[in-house]
Amino acid sequence: MNRELKRVSVLVLAMFIALFGSTTIIQAVQADALRLDSRNTRALYDSYDTERGPILAGGTVIAQSVRTGDRFVFQRQYPEGELYAPVTGFFNPTQGSAGIEQYMNDYLSGTSNTQFLDSINRIVAGQAPKGAAVEVTIDPVVQKAAFDALGDRQGAVVAIEPSTGRILAMASTPTYDPNTLASHDSQSVISAYAALDDDPLTPLINRATSGNMNPPGSSFKVVVAAAALDSGKYTPESTFANPASLTLPNSSAVVYNWTRTTCGPGETVTLAEAIRQSCNIPFAELGMELGDDALREAAEKFGFNNGFELPTPTGTSVYPRGLDDAQTGLTAFGQYEVRATPLQMALVSAGIANKGTVMAPTLVDRVTGRNLEELKSFEPQVLNEAVSEDAAAGVTTMMVNGVEVGQSNGARIEGVDVAGKTGTAQNGEDEPYSLWFTGFAPANNPEVAVAVVVENDGNLGRHSSGNIVAAPIAKKVIEAVLNK
Repeated sequence: MNRELKRVSVLVLAMFIALFGSTTIIQAVQADALRLDSRNTRALYDSYDTERGPILAGGTVIAQSVRTGDRFVFQRQYPEGELYAPVTGFFNPTQGSAGIEQYMNDYLSGTSNTQFLDSINRIVAGQAPKGAAVEVTIDPVVQKAAFDALGDRQGAVVAIEPSTGRILAMASTPTYDPNTLASHDSQSVISAYAALDDDPLTPLINRATSGNMNPPGSSFKVVVAAAALDSGKYTPESTFANPASLTLPNSSAVVYNWTRTTCGPGETVTLAEAIRQSCNIPFAELGMELGDDALREAAEKFGFNNGFELPTPTGTSVYPRGLDDAQTGLTAFGQYEVRATPLQMALVSAGIANKGTVMAPTLVDRVTGRNLEELKSFEPQVLNEAVSEDAAAGVTTMMVNGVEVGQSNGARIEGVDVAGKTGTAQNGEDEPYSLWFTGFAPANNPEVAVAVVVENDGNLGRHSSGNIVAAPIAKKVIEAVLNK
């Protein structure tokens, strides 16, 4: 073989290897990402040849396909669109898809690998193509209670079953009607999407799991108290200095309690009393004693600095790195650069409720085929062992006391031990507060863990607080679970 022929052979072989490699990467490695990409309109158009499977919540149809008679044959319909928009998302070939519609598209459109045999049987039997049904974990009664309790406020609610991680409610307001984005009138959909996208209240953002996250304020004290008890160096009766103000070290920042006075009478105050009265100064002192590494480690065990797939992806709640003592003191009561979603704060309470074990959150129970055969199920999985059982029990007792006779009493329910912690978080000078509640009930046998955030002062101005606004919302959600 002459030299020129060798060169050509080597070049052809190299081109073949490159082609084989790129094809393998696209088909094996990037296939799921390309399939889920909302810009993949070809896949979306193709899926209209199939009757998409329904999305169900507790037996209630929250998304379904209806015949239209046009070239797309089927159109997506959302019977209670605004209520379930954060869960279902929307499906449209013009604007793509979101939510469960996007991230469970392979099952809903009948194209998943597990549906291959069903496709063969369908072809043999001469049946029309049909996607699988996706059953979500949402409880319709609890979802409605959360949505109604939020009302016209800007915020979100997440309710979780502590022992499994199943999400029972995921409400976000303001919301949108996904039916307006499911139309086959492209111009109408484009206009509707543009209006929603330009809305300063960002209704397309699911505040329950993502968006511009809020500082958790005093609700973060649950994490700090858990870290303290779990360290073995502190108990609920551990004491801290009790001044009316605290200038943080090497800083001009001054910390005050919400009353602008001491945390009760006396020169010292216990950890339990600091939780009950929601005092900032003792927690700043505690946070600096523990150090930012210990607080970060505790926060990360509950899920901070990690994203989740429900299977819809979530935003990442943040506990910052590289802090000095002053910054650490501020993070100990949920300020400085700490940011959290309601999902994350619900996981904090769920972990305490579940004796220190945090279960991975999930939004889908199972997927069933056309003959009701189970194609996929989602079993409970442990996310982390966050704290010891003894530490969780100690934090629970302090949280119950905070609801019974403390600054979280807006969540009190007659005859039920509710464990909870409120938060009224600052967002900057003259900026509206973020109002929080996180907790669970019943404290001795938890059925639900809840987190609520309400933005923009809850429309009440600076007279608002987490206890006035967020705690009563959580109370209604807890009652919806317990009264079932």
